[in-house]
Amino acid sequence: MKDFLIETFAHHRTLIVFLHVISAVIWVGGMIAIRFATHQSLAQISDPKLRLERAAHTLKRLFTIVLPFVIVLIITAVIMAVGLGFRAAAMDPMGNVIDEYAMSIYNTVHIKEAIWLVMSLNLGAMMYRRRKAEKALKEGDITAAKDLLGVIAKYMVPVNIGLGIIAIYIGVFLRGAYA
Repeated sequence: MKDFLIETFAHHRTLIVFLHVISAVIWVGGMIAIRFATHQSLAQISDPKLRLERAAHTLKRLFTIVLPFVIVLIITAVIMAVGLGFRAAAMDPMGNVIDEYAMSIYNTVHIKEAIWLVMSLNLGAMMYRRRKAEKALKEGDITAAKDLLGVIAKYMVPVNIGLGIIAIYIGVFLRGAYA
C-alpha cells in the first residue's frame, strides 16, 4: 500500500495537491460564508419557525456540498503524507530519529492531520444536531430546534473555521519546509 501511495503521488503530484487545497478552501470557505453572511441574513427572518427551518435547510445544503470535499481532503492528505516521505526523512525503519528537523516536520504533519480529524468529527456532530433539529421542527418543538441549531452557529462552525484556518496555514508552512 505504501508503495502504491508513493507512486500515485509521484505521478499525480499537481492534481493531488490541487484537490487537497481546493477541498480545504471549499470546506472552510463554505463555513465562513454560512457563519458570516447567511447566518446574518437568516437572523432577519421574523418568524422563528421559518428562520429555523431555513437555517436547517441551509446547513443541510452546506453539509451535502462539503462532505465529498472532506472525503477528498482526507484521501489526498494520506497520499501526500506518505508520498512526500515525511516519515522516511525523519526515522529509520526501526523508528530511530535520523534527522531532528525532518522529525519536527513529520510531527507537524501529524498535528495538521489531527486538526482535520477533529474538524471531521465536529462536522459529523453538526450533521447529527442538524438532523435532530429538523426532526424537532417537524414535531413542532421550536425550542429544541433553536437550542440544537444555536450551538452549531455559536460554537461548532466557528471552531471549525478557526481550526481550518490553522490547518491551511500549517499546509502552507509544510509546503515551504524544504524550500
